[in-house]
Amino acid sequence: MPESTPPDPAAPRDTVPTPEGSAAPGRDARSVEREHDRREQSPWGIQQWETAIPEPILHRAARIEDAVQEYREQHARKRGQVPTVIPYTGYGAPGWVRVLCRVLLTRRGLASDVSYAGVRGWRSFTSVAVDHAEVTITAGGSTHTVQSDRGGVVDAIVPIDLEPGWQTIRLSAGGMRDVDADVFVVHPDTRFGLLSDIDDTVMVTSLPRPMLAAWNSFVLTEHARRPVPGMSVLYERVLAQHPGAPTVYLSTGAWNVAPTLQRFLTRNMYPSGTLLLTDWGPTHDRFFRSGQQHKQDNLRRLARDFPDVQWLLVGDDGQHDEHLYGEFAREHPENVAAVAIRQLSTSEAVLAGGRSRAQERTRDSTVPWVYAPDGAGLWTELGRVGIAEVD
Repeated sequence: MPESTPPDPAAPRDTVPTPEGSAAPGRDARSVEREHDRREQSPWGIQQWETAIPEPILHRAARIEDAVQEYREQHARKRGQVPTVIPYTGYGAPGWVRVLCRVLLTRRGLASDVSYAGVRGWRSFTSVAVDHAEVTITAGGSTHTVQSDRGGVVDAIVPIDLEPGWQTIRLSAGGMRDVDADVFVVHPDTRFGLLSDIDDTVMVTSLPRPMLAAWNSFVLTEHARRPVPGMSVLYERVLAQHPGAPTVYLSTGAWNVAPTLQRFLTRNMYPSGTLLLTDWGPTHDRFFRSGQQHKQDNLRRLARDFPDVQWLLVGDDGQHDEHLYGEFAREHPENVAAVAIRQLSTSEAVLAGGRSRAQERTRDSTVPWVYAPDGAGLWTELGRVGIAEVD
């Protein structure tokens, strides 16, 4: 396999580093795509800007959000709060890494100040983000600088060459203390990956029932949330048969809850992996970001980032996973090993609009589809279609 090169920056992400390592401030995925024909290739495969393009006119809701955010940030700084980097797990390949983190204002400059361990879910949405904050990334003997987006999130590709496996990079912002962030560097010979939804796939959130989902997300403490039976064991068994495979958790959840989700996954023995979440706030052209678009964009990006990897796509039949995975399998059959769908309970399925049948999906697809209500059942079904070696 040829040596890995940094992925196409037309892929959806919120910050795009220039050759000097700084980001194009304020440009989200849509504006990046709009200006694709204005870019030229840089020496390491990351696009650089030819000329400055005026920023798109923000939606009124986005302007209001920015005004509120600016007031909250000024007020927090007057109270002595300082920029703090909240690191998230990234991924990469030899020659590049995708860095994920968020910059928030905290009292002591510690990531633990915004961990909100053991408190009710709404508390995680009260933190103050720092927009367009400069974040310094140090690893592999080099240093790069990127900028956060309007929500304080950094999602950037940087040209850092690290050995395959779990590695650590250093992040800092505003001259405050450094923090470590884990990244999983995929070996060029890797051919299998695990991608999983979160809500009602690994954690019971009852998304088909909006009021119950809101109660689970905003009122319950994290320790009251229940894992889906058998899913962590399923993932452990699958990855044991594919050493070195990357694990990605793709969800429409907000970055605000990333620390809570990470603790939940760790506490319930799920494998370590990259969380790909989103921002629930308005964009430059709409009131709210599209959760389906977020998942579509990241699935397609993973196909570009790792063109030789086939993914086991795991989701549930309560929302849009079947449609999104089916569409991705039709577009990129070479990147899908199988689709595993966790079936909700009968009451959940009725409220979600009915249940699909595996036979129909398999008949319309070139990749196998399996259905079961829990991890043990999915393991058996994956063995039946030859994806897993079941004793």
